[in-house]
Amino acid sequence: MTGFGSAQAENGGFAVSAEVRCVNNRHLKVSVRCPDSWSSKEHEIEKLIRQAIARGTVNVSLRVQAIGPREDSLINEPLLVAYWHQLRTICGPLSAPLPSIGELLALPGVAMDVAGAGVSDEDWKLVEQAVTQALVKVQEFRAREGQEMRDEMLSLVRDLRQCRQDVLERAPLVITHYRDKIRDRVTQLLSGTGSTVSDQDLVREVSLFADKCDITEELSRLQSHLGQFEDSLNAQPSAGRKLDFLCQELNREVNTIGSKSNDVAITHRVVDAKAVVEKLREIVQNVE
Repeated sequence: MTGFGSAQAENGGFAVSAEVRCVNNRHLKVSVRCPDSWSSKEHEIEKLIRQAIARGTVNVSLRVQAIGPREDSLINEPLLVAYWHQLRTICGPLSAPLPSIGELLALPGVAMDVAGAGVSDEDWKLVEQAVTQALVKVQEFRAREGQEMRDEMLSLVRDLRQCRQDVLERAPLVITHYRDKIRDRVTQLLSGTGSTVSDQDLVREVSLFADKCDITEELSRLQSHLGQFEDSLNAQPSAGRKLDFLCQELNREVNTIGSKSNDVAITHRVVDAKAVVEKLREIVQNVE
């Protein structure tokens, strides 16, 4: 499921801005982007995400800005000097201008944040507050989308129930039509020969056909799976993986009915049902 949330928090030393973006994925994949000096807290940030979200690709972007004087900001002088000498060596032959001091300070590793090696508990609480508030907004976003998806899936389940009902009503007629068809065909073939087909032979042939085309169990299991699907839509916590499994079972039963059917009308309804199941599967992939 998709979602977006952002939040800000600050104390006397830092202003923290957190953005959480979530897109569809069958599994949970978390990516955290934050300043290098705060990378030691990536695991804790990911833990917060996993506590709130079970499925999806989640991207967390954390921006931290100092808003007060801090004695722990230093410059890596040896690295800065090394950059300067190397750039001067390169720029000379190329007749290129040397970078400004501001550009040098922006190079990786030049400006150090000693506190980054050990973020204080107070600073971490600030980050935790911002990420948690952003996650609340993401969940609100996902809840609205989830309600729309639930309504659509319930509509598709009703369509599947109608397909099942049509097949259920049609199935007994298939046997009757086959009996009449085979009786007429045999009578036509034996016409003028003086031979007749016995009712016993006819009953045996129709019984074999009825057994081969019997879809009673498949229709019963289909009904059961649809009931479980509706129950799972209302389950707490979310049952996305169970819905995914039930879609596989629905598809299995529909395919079996199609393979056993020997009737054009039933085949048409099976095609309709398979299209509905495929729509369900597409939606379920995004359900947590």
